[in-house]
Amino acid sequence: MGNYIVFDLEWNQGKTVKERNGKSLPFEIIEIGAVRIDENMNRTGEFSRLIRPQVYKKMHKITEDLIHISMEDLQKGDDFVTVITEFLEWCGEKPTFCTWGPLDLTELQRNMDFYDLPLLSDRPLPFYDVQKLFSIQYEDGKMRRSLEHATDSLGMEKDGAFHRALSDADYTARIFCELSRKVFYNYSFDNYVTPKTKDQEVHIIFEHYAKYISREFKTREELLSDPEVMGTKCYICNKPIKRKVKWFSNNGKHFYSVSLCKEHGYMRAKVRVKKAESQKYYAVKTLKFITDKEMLEMKAKSEKKSFNRLSDHKKNS
Repeated sequence: MGNYIVFDLEWNQGKTVKERNGKSLPFEIIEIGAVRIDENMNRTGEFSRLIRPQVYKKMHKITEDLIHISMEDLQKGDDFVTVITEFLEWCGEKPTFCTWGPLDLTELQRNMDFYDLPLLSDRPLPFYDVQKLFSIQYEDGKMRRSLEHATDSLGMEKDGAFHRALSDADYTARIFCELSRKVFYNYSFDNYVTPKTKDQEVHIIFEHYAKYISREFKTREELLSDPEVMGTKCYICNKPIKRKVKWFSNNGKHFYSVSLCKEHGYMRAKVRVKKAESQKYYAVKTLKFITDKEMLEMKAKSEKKSFNRLSDHKKNS
């Protein structure tokens, strides 16, 4: 892949969320900055624009303290539709988007949707979360560090203010260029646009786990009774496997089970129930092989949850 677009957004918000034509806009984008990188990790361009607010005409104090942009500054910018049209033209064909953290693509598409613009994809959009990739390469893969922490740990010169779109995109691009190509396999998906049909669903196997993003369901009950969502089979040999820890949940949003593949060992399944923009439900399921010790820990959590449910039942009876 080439044509990497490393971008960053700054946004403003109001005291209450504004709606129009049934669409809400909690965060209005006020600045976009980006760096284009080719397949050889050479910079081939920069993009930087202020955006004139059309929804929130006062600067929220949190935003003002963080990014030091005034409303007077923003009046010099163009409207969102003009800027985003220029940005997408500048991105070129088949861009691979890269951001620090998972939020920017979602908010970009939410702002596009608010103005009835065509979205970036008709299904979940693959991208590189550089924050996650930094953690995978340099730390434990789980921690999510600030952009400034990452630049400090790599000994980079801090020659631009943080929390401005172009300088944050610049720092992110520098970190991206330091990454080993082997971590590029760990790409992420932006789920602002969720699968609507089975052929749009995501089935993918990574180095250490597998991921499935389901189509939308009208109700949680319909989702939780779907055989593909709640079914488990070994993602390596594709054979049905016996469940050793039945599905349980601590909060009604995350569901866990453990099954045993005779060839590959214990496999943990985690299903996250999420709400789509349509207010329907979809699931993100991850499958991962775990150790015997981790299996026993999962079993103990399951039994504790069952005990708690039994205790609650007895209290209420």
